[in-house]
Amino acid sequence: MADGETALGRIREWFPDAVAGAGECRGQHWAAVRKDRLREVCRRLRDDTGGAFDLLLDVTAVHWPDDAEPVELVYHLYSTSRNDRLRLKVRLRDGETAPTLADLWASANWNEREAFDMFGIVFDGHPDLRRILMPDDYTDFPLRKEFPLYRG
Repeated sequence: MADGETALGRIREWFPDAVAGAGECRGQHWAAVRKDRLREVCRRLRDDTGGAFDLLLDVTAVHWPDDAEPVELVYHLYSTSRNDRLRLKVRLRDGETAPTLADLWASANWNEREAFDMFGIVFDGHPDLRRILMPDDYTDFPLRKEFPLYRG
């Protein structure tokens, strides 16, 4: 894969029904992927001999409280052989779980724990899903928009 645009084309070719949307922002390509197809899309991108995305740089999330699917997971992929980046986005309803990618990329382990800790996102099949930054008995999720801010 020569660039992110080519990667998007490959995803659409391999999984025509998996991509809900795609685009480019500031030179980086992204694809909105259906949650139920995320693991197979990621496995194929990781293993593709035409320019594998062999590194998961980060898993982040955004909380859009007014949307029907208010949680957006964002996976930042990188191909070390092609110096290429691609972002995959998955939307979730409140309380909906996401599949773990920790068995595909070791870096997903702590990134998913952070998303759990900060947003309350549960990753099905995660080997050690527990808080990583906040105390174990903490009950809130600090990066959600409804988190109560201290106003001193």
